[in-house]
Amino acid sequence: MFVKIKKLHSDAIIPKYQTSGAAGFDIHAIQHTEIYPGETKILKTGLSFEIPQGYELQIVPRSGVSVKTKLRISNSPGTVDSDFRGEVGIIVDNIDLNSDKRVPYIIKVGDRIAQGKITPVVQAIFIETDDLEQTERGEKGFGSTGIKSINV
Repeated sequence: MFVKIKKLHSDAIIPKYQTSGAAGFDIHAIQHTEIYPGETKILKTGLSFEIPQGYELQIVPRSGVSVKTKLRISNSPGTVDSDFRGEVGIIVDNIDLNSDKRVPYIIKVGDRIAQGKITPVVQAIFIETDDLEQTERGEKGFGSTGIKSINV
Protein backbone atom coordinates (compact mmCIF):
# COMPACT_ATOMS: atom_id res chain seq x y z
CA MET A 1 0.00 0.00 0.00
CA PHE A 2 1.29 3.46 -0.86
CA VAL A 3 0.65 6.32 1.58
CA LYS A 4 1.54 9.88 0.65
CA ILE A 5 3.21 11.93 3.40
CA LYS A 6 3.82 15.66 3.35
CA LYS A 7 6.62 17.18 5.45
CA LEU A 8 5.39 20.41 7.03
CA HIS A 9 8.59 21.13 8.98
CA SER A 10 12.28 20.70 8.22
CA ASP A 11 12.78 18.56 11.37
CA ALA A 12 9.97 16.15 10.45
CA ILE A 13 11.06 12.54 9.96
CA ILE A 14 9.32 10.32 7.42
CA PRO A 15 8.25 7.21 9.37
CA LYS A 16 9.61 3.76 8.69
CA TYR A 17 9.08 0.28 10.05
CA GLN A 18 11.97 -0.81 12.28
CA THR A 19 11.70 -4.51 11.38
CA SER A 20 10.21 -6.53 8.53
CA GLY A 21 7.48 -7.88 10.86
CA ALA A 22 6.59 -4.58 12.57
CA ALA A 23 2.91 -3.68 12.68
CA GLY A 24 3.59 -0.06 13.60
CA PHE A 25 6.00 2.63 12.46
CA ASP A 26 7.65 5.20 14.72
CA ILE A 27 6.43 8.78 14.82
CA HIS A 28 8.89 11.48 15.93
CA ALA A 29 8.54 14.82 17.71
CA ILE A 30 9.68 18.00 15.92
CA GLN A 31 9.96 20.32 18.90
CA HIS A 32 11.53 20.46 22.34
CA THR A 33 8.68 20.08 24.86
CA GLU A 34 8.54 19.85 28.66
CA ILE A 35 5.57 17.97 30.09
CA TYR A 36 5.12 18.44 33.84
CA PRO A 37 3.36 15.87 36.06
CA GLY A 38 -0.37 16.15 35.54
CA GLU A 39 -0.02 18.05 32.24
CA THR A 40 -1.33 17.16 28.80
CA LYS A 41 0.35 18.46 25.65
CA ILE A 42 -0.10 18.00 21.93
CA LEU A 43 3.23 17.06 20.36
CA LYS A 44 3.70 18.17 16.78
CA THR A 45 4.97 15.71 14.19
CA GLY A 46 5.43 18.05 11.22
CA LEU A 47 3.66 15.51 9.00
CA SER A 48 0.35 15.21 7.20
CA PHE A 49 -0.84 12.00 5.57
CA GLU A 50 -3.05 10.99 2.66
CA ILE A 51 -4.60 7.83 4.06
CA PRO A 52 -6.43 5.77 1.42
CA GLN A 53 -10.24 5.65 1.60
CA GLY A 54 -11.34 2.67 3.71
CA TYR A 55 -8.37 2.95 6.10
CA GLU A 56 -7.34 4.99 9.12
CA LEU A 57 -4.02 5.90 10.72
CA GLN A 58 -4.11 4.78 14.35
CA ILE A 59 -1.80 6.50 16.83
CA VAL A 60 -0.75 4.08 19.59
CA PRO A 61 1.87 4.11 22.36
CA ARG A 62 5.38 2.80 21.98
CA SER A 63 5.80 0.06 24.58
CA GLY A 64 9.26 1.31 25.56
CA VAL A 65 7.93 4.78 26.36
CA SER A 66 5.06 3.31 28.39
CA VAL A 67 7.27 0.99 30.46
CA LYS A 68 10.11 3.49 31.06
CA THR A 69 8.15 6.71 31.66
CA LYS A 70 4.85 8.02 32.97
CA LEU A 71 3.95 9.39 29.53
CA ARG A 72 0.73 8.06 28.01
CA ILE A 73 -1.09 8.63 24.72
CA SER A 74 -4.36 10.15 25.98
CA ASN A 75 -6.83 8.90 23.42
CA SER A 76 -5.15 5.66 22.47
CA PRO A 77 -5.73 4.63 19.87
CA GLY A 78 -5.99 8.04 18.28
CA THR A 79 -7.60 8.08 14.86
CA VAL A 80 -6.52 10.01 11.78
CA ASP A 81 -9.35 9.71 9.28
CA SER A 82 -8.75 9.20 5.56
CA ASP A 83 -10.20 12.63 4.74
CA PHE A 84 -7.99 14.61 7.20
CA ARG A 85 -5.09 16.48 5.61
CA GLY A 86 -3.80 18.56 8.55
CA GLU A 87 -0.74 18.04 10.73
CA VAL A 88 -0.89 14.93 12.89
CA GLY A 89 -0.48 15.75 16.57
CA ILE A 90 0.06 13.31 19.43
CA ILE A 91 -1.87 13.98 22.66
CA VAL A 92 0.41 13.00 25.56
CA ASP A 93 -0.25 12.98 29.33
CA ASN A 94 2.38 12.92 32.05
CA ILE A 95 0.55 10.82 34.67
CA ASP A 96 3.33 11.01 37.29
CA LEU A 97 1.17 12.46 40.06
CA ASN A 98 3.43 11.13 42.83
CA SER A 99 6.37 13.38 41.95
CA ASP A 100 7.04 15.88 44.76
CA LYS A 101 9.67 17.65 42.70
CA ARG A 102 7.42 18.73 39.80
CA VAL A 103 10.13 17.66 37.39
CA PRO A 104 9.03 17.67 33.74
CA TYR A 105 9.63 14.90 31.27
CA ILE A 106 11.59 16.38 28.38
CA ILE A 107 10.80 15.50 24.78
CA LYS A 108 13.63 16.36 22.38
CA VAL A 109 13.48 17.04 18.66
CA GLY A 110 13.56 13.67 16.88
CA ASP A 111 12.41 11.58 19.87
CA ARG A 112 10.22 8.64 18.92
CA ILE A 113 6.99 9.47 20.75
CA ALA A 114 4.35 7.10 19.36
CA GLN A 115 3.64 4.49 16.72
CA GLY A 116 1.34 4.67 13.74
CA LYS A 117 -0.65 1.76 12.28
CA ILE A 118 -2.60 1.78 9.03
CA THR A 119 -5.76 -0.25 9.64
CA PRO A 120 -8.93 -1.06 7.67
CA VAL A 121 -12.16 0.75 8.56
CA VAL A 122 -15.61 -0.76 8.22
CA GLN A 123 -18.50 1.69 8.19
CA ALA A 124 -21.69 0.17 9.55
CA ILE A 125 -25.23 0.70 8.34
CA PHE A 126 -27.30 1.20 11.50
CA ILE A 127 -30.79 -0.29 11.67
CA GLU A 128 -33.09 0.78 14.49
CA THR A 129 -35.01 -2.11 16.06
CA ASP A 130 -37.11 -2.88 19.13
CA ASP A 131 -35.62 -6.36 19.56
CA LEU A 132 -32.05 -7.72 19.65
CA GLU A 133 -31.11 -11.38 19.30
CA GLN A 134 -30.71 -13.00 22.71
CA THR A 135 -27.36 -14.45 23.87
CA GLU A 136 -26.21 -16.51 26.84
CA ARG A 137 -24.55 -13.43 28.37
CA GLY A 138 -27.50 -11.14 27.71
CA GLU A 139 -27.28 -7.82 29.55
CA LYS A 140 -24.63 -8.89 32.08
CA GLY A 141 -21.95 -6.18 32.01
CA PHE A 142 -18.69 -5.27 33.67
CA GLY A 143 -16.99 -8.19 35.43
CA SER A 144 -19.69 -10.64 34.44
CA THR A 145 -17.30 -13.02 32.68
CA GLY A 146 -15.53 -14.00 35.91
CA ILE A 147 -12.72 -11.51 36.47
CA LYS A 148 -12.90 -10.67 40.19
CA SER A 149 -9.67 -8.68 40.56
CA ILE A 150 -6.54 -7.87 38.65
CA ASN A 151 -3.21 -8.77 40.22
CA VAL A 152 -0.25 -6.87 38.81
